Amino acid sequence: MNCRERCGACCTAPSIASPIPGMPNGKPAGVRCIQLDEHERCKLFGKPERPAFCASLRPAMDMCGGNRAEAMALLSALEIATRPDSPAPLSVGAA
Repeated sequence: MNCRERCGACCTAPSIASPIPGMPNGKPAGVRCIQLDEHERCKLFGKPERPAFCASLRPAMDMCGGNRAEAMALLSALEIATRPDSPAPLSVGAA
């Protein structure tokens, strides 16, 4: 799967804890990254200053869904599920 044109959901929905050029404290979830251009493309793509978290993201149906709205919903749900203050899921066989 390739990145969807004019999407930018993966640069908006998740929080990024590491510094980003122009955002030295990273960015909170739901905030558009300052490095997105007017076409929702990353200005740091392929550059060494791109955060490792961003470089680790790969487009996939379970992350991107069928459109930008689905991608935002999926990534927002993942953000909530992986927050340090989220309740731990029950393990298989737990009572």
